[in-house]
Formats: sequence, C-alpha cells, structure tokens
Amino acid sequence: MAKEKTPVTPAIRLLREAKVSFSDHLYPYEEKGGTASSARALGVDEHTVVKTLVMEDDRKEPLIVLMHGDRQVSTRELARAIGARGITPCTPEVAQKHSGYLVGGTSPLGTRKKMPVYSEATILELPRIYLNGGKRGYLVGIDPKELIRLLQPVPVSVAITS
Repeated sequence: MAKEKTPVTPAIRLLREAKVSFSDHLYPYEEKGGTASSARALGVDEHTVVKTLVMEDDRKEPLIVLMHGDRQVSTRELARAIGARGITPCTPEVAQKHSGYLVGGTSPLGTRKKMPVYSEATILELPRIYLNGGKRGYLVGIDPKELIRLLQPVPVSVAITS
C-alpha cells in the first residue's frame, strides 16, 4: 500500500514558510470521534492532542481557543479572563466561515480570518503537541515553542476536566 501524501493545507504552507519542523500523522477520521479517536489512532496521550475551538465573544468577534483533548473550556472563565461579557462556541457553519476549515479539521494555523488565539497555559509547557493540520484525519506534531512563535497565543487557565 502506498503511503498517503501529506495534505497541502494553509496550515502546512504556513509551517513550511516559517521553517517549522513538524511530523505528519494521518489517521482514519471518525465522525464525532474527537480527540479520543485521534489519540488512540496515533498511540499518544489525549492530553497532548490539542483541540482548536472557534468561539465568539459578546460582540460576535471570533477567537480561537486551544485546549487539551481531554479537557473542556469554561466559557465563563474565558470571558472573565479576556474581559468579555460572554463567550459562545460558533456553529460549525460560522466556525468554517471564520477559519476556512471544516469542523473536525480546524487548525489554528493559516486561518482565513486573523483571530486572537487563547491557549490553555499548560499546553505551552508540554514537550510536544499534536494539532490539526487543516484536514479531517490529519494531525501535525510540533514543539509548542513554535506555536508561540507563530501565533503568540495568550495563555489562559480555563480548563474543566471532562
């Protein structure tokens, strides 16, 4: 069986342009499988698989939240941390409009619209993370320091254990 080629997405173009070292991880996408499915397929701890969530503040301004795969986001704590009245997750259609990616394949890299990025602080302390490469069934492994260099995410502490 021939090895599948690396998808060339806006996220991958950005990583290549910025000369970021990354590993490719293609896996069978499972509808509604989430990070548990991808972590199992890759044989990695779900805590190191990072979800990219597109949300909106009370003014309907979009933002990205990066969260450990095995945690949820407290939208109340996030709103408090960023000085918003409220935060709500975007519908899949609105998230796709802002990011340019299908839900399930959303990467924080190479988004259609530039959005502020907030990251659970402990993600940035891990030695390696796996995040979506811009296509369903495709993660890239990178050093979180590269994520900091590329996106300058604002560290927040808004995780809820699922």
